[in-house]
Amino acid sequence: MTDTSQTGTTGSELATLGGGCFWCLEAVFDQVKGVASVESGYMGGGRPNPTYEAVCTGTTGYAEIIQIRFDPRMIAFGELLEIFFGTHDPTTLNRQGNDSGTQYRSAIFYHSPEQEATAKQVIDTLTKDKIFDSPIVTEVVAASTFYMAESYHQEYFAQNPSQPYCAYLISPKIAKFRQQFAGKLKSS
Repeated sequence: MTDTSQTGTTGSELATLGGGCFWCLEAVFDQVKGVASVESGYMGGGRPNPTYEAVCTGTTGYAEIIQIRFDPRMIAFGELLEIFFGTHDPTTLNRQGNDSGTQYRSAIFYHSPEQEATAKQVIDTLTKDKIFDSPIVTEVVAASTFYMAESYHQEYFAQNPSQPYCAYLISPKIAKFRQQFAGKLKSS
């Protein structure tokens, strides 16, 4: 269980996002300039201390999420959302590709009224600009208790790039991210 307050002692902020498998999101956001850390975990359910096995049943109410600690002087919350919407499908309810169930829902768990307003504004703009062919179903809800996922889920892609799920699903997502958001990459 981790503190969900927005601002850390070093002026950093938290962003908490769910958009399918947390391995995919973590692999993308680990590479974003201004992001200090990304932790995979669970949020949005009712019973304390969820496990991966329980969350995978789709009956706990928890979503697989990432919690990002970022420096708002280097990257704004709205820019993180731009990457978020550019690297997952926010129009499929409780599904990302072959991953289906409420645990894979598209969600923004805001940590402040400002984050809530920014999230709603970004969704409104994407909708008005007809960026997606179908309506955006991303839920925007207040952050609740963050439960860190089991240790083997942390930095999963970095430690298992040849694993079939990683090679066939995450690697192409990272390539798309690098092409689409080249200016937001950390220096090598």
